[in-house]
Amino acid sequence: MKYFTILILLFFISCSSGENLDEKNDEEVITNQPPSFYYGADLSYVNEMEDCGAVYKDLSGISKDPYKIFKEAGANLVRVRLWNNPSWTNYSNYEDVKKTISRAKAEGMNVLLDFHYSDTWADPSKQEIPAAWESELNNTVTLGDLLYNYTYQILNDLAYANLLPDIVQVGNEINPMILQQGELQWPIDWNRNSYLINKGIKAVRDISAAKKKEIEVMLHIAQPENGLWWFEQATQNGVTDFDWIGLSYYPIWSDYTLATLSTPLTTLINTYKKRLMIVETAYPFTLENADSANNILGSDAIITGYPATQIGQLNYLNKLKSIIEISGGEGLIYWEPAWVSTNCSTLWEQGSHWDNATLFDFNNQSTLGMKFYNASLSN
Repeated sequence: MKYFTILILLFFISCSSGENLDEKNDEEVITNQPPSFYYGADLSYVNEMEDCGAVYKDLSGISKDPYKIFKEAGANLVRVRLWNNPSWTNYSNYEDVKKTISRAKAEGMNVLLDFHYSDTWADPSKQEIPAAWESELNNTVTLGDLLYNYTYQILNDLAYANLLPDIVQVGNEINPMILQQGELQWPIDWNRNSYLINKGIKAVRDISAAKKKEIEVMLHIAQPENGLWWFEQATQNGVTDFDWIGLSYYPIWSDYTLATLSTPLTTLINTYKKRLMIVETAYPFTLENADSANNILGSDAIITGYPATQIGQLNYLNKLKSIIEISGGEGLIYWEPAWVSTNCSTLWEQGSHWDNATLFDFNNQSTLGMKFYNASLSN
């Protein structure tokens, strides 16, 4: 009888262990392994462009889902922006972002969620506080609670939809102090700024722990030269719990050329022991304009040796990727490669201000620049 009892116990222990092993194996199957280098695309405009009639084609001229075009080319990361309550548009709100993340994950791509903490574009020229938070503009503690609760709730809602991102940006191009109103205040009030940024970071860390999913934190600054002073000031003022340094790099607006870019990238990586990614860049494949919306990147954006052609665009991306990798960086994201010309209007004009710098030509067929992503397929 004693031996029979022991056998029964061993049987149940074995079954229990097997179930746990199966569960573990299931988790391993569905968990994306992070790539050695992120080849990314900011596809925040895609849902709107498709609603405006845009049809995207791959390099062979075949019409396809744009997410599939990027995935098949080799892209492994999709970046998407989120505005708090953009009453002026039906896009880049929570429902639109949810749709974008769903489409990206359906193609097996990683996701970087970019909180702008504004109802509109946040960048070095403006960090406009959401209208719903204006009453607490000068109440840092309450404002911090609003920021924390908003960040946590968005991520919690995404978790219930099984759509948690892999990386979260706490703010977009936050060179100035975040959550301001009107004209920017300089110098940065770091007592306020560090408190608010750290509240956003804590929300990400807390949801990551609650949902048992690793979500990395990125802080994003426009242009490498600004990253040098900003991260020095930020870390001196207690902003240290982040994983990624994110940078925008557009040669037209930077003090650094491709020849000198490695210096600030290496300095940032070695100084702060953080991972680094260029999360915004672009290059024209033509200087022509597809519509009445003026091109943002014109002839003054052209670098010697990299003409405004499809091959010039591809060579620029390959060169920039090489510089990032040699410097110790781990990713490059093309900003708005699918913001093609349509009959819809932006805040400023009908059409697209980026149509000559997308990864699709004026017939919406992929440019040679799309081949930049191909390198990930052999990694």
